[in-house]
Amino acid sequence: MASTPKTEEVLNSLRQQVSVAVHSTRELVGKVDEGAADKERERRETFEKRQEEGKTKTGETYEPLRRKPGLRPLPGTEVGLSVTLTFWDVLHHLGRGLALSQRGASRGLAEHWGSLKYCQALSAHTETQLGLSHEGNLLGLSDEGKRIAMYYKALQSEELGHAFALAVSEQILTRRYPDHSISFVRADTALRAGWTLTSRDKAKTKTVGYPYRPQFFAEVWKPGESSRVIPIACKGNHSDRQKAYEQLASAAVHADGVHIGAWNETPALLFSTEIALTDPLTVHALHADGPGGWLHIPDGTPAANIGLDLGNEHPDIGILKPGHGKDPDSSEPGCQVGPKDPKDYEWFQRVLARVGAAGLTAFAGDGESTAALLTTRQGSDFFQGFAHAASGSVQDLGYTLLGEKFEGTDHVFRLNGNRVQAFSGVAADILDSLVTREKPKRHADVAAYRQRVHVWRSKRHGTFWDRTWGGVVSISRDGTVLAMRQIPPFQDE
Repeated sequence: MASTPKTEEVLNSLRQQVSVAVHSTRELVGKVDEGAADKERERRETFEKRQEEGKTKTGETYEPLRRKPGLRPLPGTEVGLSVTLTFWDVLHHLGRGLALSQRGASRGLAEHWGSLKYCQALSAHTETQLGLSHEGNLLGLSDEGKRIAMYYKALQSEELGHAFALAVSEQILTRRYPDHSISFVRADTALRAGWTLTSRDKAKTKTVGYPYRPQFFAEVWKPGESSRVIPIACKGNHSDRQKAYEQLASAAVHADGVHIGAWNETPALLFSTEIALTDPLTVHALHADGPGGWLHIPDGTPAANIGLDLGNEHPDIGILKPGHGKDPDSSEPGCQVGPKDPKDYEWFQRVLARVGAAGLTAFAGDGESTAALLTTRQGSDFFQGFAHAASGSVQDLGYTLLGEKFEGTDHVFRLNGNRVQAFSGVAADILDSLVTREKPKRHADVAAYRQRVHVWRSKRHGTFWDRTWGGVVSISRDGTVLAMRQIPPFQDE
């Protein structure tokens, strides 16, 4: 049995640059099409069996699932055979992705700490260890990751699948749009601003009645300009390449559940992360192109309008499918922003801005400010009322890391028997624009937040070792930070 690595070895490994294999080829497109056909055949056979047994409703007919059309490999200029990442950067993306997930039991405070359970789940392997010819270290499951997979592999593959999808998406989109900011927001949280997604939402409006949606939206934006929304459908598995084909076929269904603009014009990114027990981790990726996805706002719209109240908007349910020839227009299941009402574009841009801001305040442990940015249906109640050292005043916990001041919250736990401190926070000037807990009561200045984040994107980002702080530090383009260090024995906190 392998010996347990020392805590300092774990911390140093988190900042090691590794190559993550990316598979995006024409062959992959064909395999996904085959996987989709197999799944539809299974669905049809299941329906026919239920029909024979009299378990279908009167008049019920078989309908194939709608899938995102036009899937293709990613251009080599955007992603090659591999991408270079650090494991700590991946966990940073996972923490940001979990911040509004409402999975934790501590009323929002512990949401993003779910990423830390994977500190020792992955490790770098040389090409010699894996029997492969490849330059640099490849990422794969560690011994601990393999043990975890035996008991929690569904959750582990799902969450790490989200993390790698977001990390790779950031690299793709920053190359596509080098002068723009990129925000990732949870799709369900954003959509609940206007749509009732399930009966559990307990809303008076009719539910969408369609269970398929992307997991995230990527918003590509500049202050005061029209932004572009790209749905991201992502999954993960501990199985094999065949499972990845099936997951991408399923991701095509989820990606097509939301249209931004006209029918079938919304671009999308699809991922399946294969976390095999023996082979290196591989991200299988495809995309769909299209002229849509734009949240058109009128020229000359003041940048400050992004902070206007959302109101009580309820866009129509369904996606307008244009008719052909004698066939009339029809409504397909799902959610659509525009083009019937151009005002929906500006409204949804405000939605994404508020949810993006709420993700930052939740990551910093500020529940009250998070709740103020969300509606009841989006989960504001979940983030109200919890207390923490940093929740009375954000300035109660702040650190200068790599020369920049950050404020947020921390968590102390044991890693291989040693006590470590993890700190998550946001650049002080960005967080200051969103804090609502001060007296007299303040309102979040979403326009100022967007402006400051956009300026921040040109600053230093990546994973580093901060000698002064004594630990590993990941600084993101959005002004968030995730840092961890070992606490010396008997040191007072």
